Amino acid sequence: MNNNTINGNGGEGGIVRPALVLFVLLSALTGLIYPMAVTGVAKAAFPAQAAGSLIVLDGTAVGSKLIGQNFSDPKHFWGRPSATAPQPYNASASGGSNQGPLNPALTDAVKARVEALRAADPDNVAPVPVDLVTASASGLDPDISPAAAQYQAARVARVRGMPLAQVQSLIDRNTQQPLLGFLGEPRVNVLALNIALDAASGSFSPSTPR
Repeated sequence: MNNNTINGNGGEGGIVRPALVLFVLLSALTGLIYPMAVTGVAKAAFPAQAAGSLIVLDGTAVGSKLIGQNFSDPKHFWGRPSATAPQPYNASASGGSNQGPLNPALTDAVKARVEALRAADPDNVAPVPVDLVTASASGLDPDISPAAAQYQAARVARVRGMPLAQVQSLIDRNTQQPLLGFLGEPRVNVLALNIALDAASGSFSPSTPR
């Protein structure tokens, strides 16, 4: 009776075959069709973001709005430190240092960063903004706070021989406000600000490691 019933329904093959067909269909739908459709919509609706939010100068990509660069020249604004390896702002190794506030290694790193900022601008005795000496969770943060930018304004103006008011005006023009006025914090994209600074001299070169 049971054998006749199983055989009448095609045996185990009658159960496995629909499962395999469903597996193949769902794999094609979720693994190919859906991702391609979403990618196509993203490219059509948000072409710049879908391409990596690249910043292009004279036909050459000099960086991304989403990934910081390791500026070290005193005439440029410096961004947040990066904890990625083997080099700073390594997008393939995004991540923070995971060091706690009581970790001596973090204390030493912050101290060294403060000393580097003080050495670049000895006359500046203002408190160092925390985002200039601590890495972000991603290790790739391209932005700094307006306070961190203003902290560096006098140094940049002095090294470039520019009026301080002009540098501060550039900071204001490159400050992005919170989304919808309340989501997030005001921020300054370091790469965009440095490009604006270099525009006066008609040249720009991506950052070099320090």
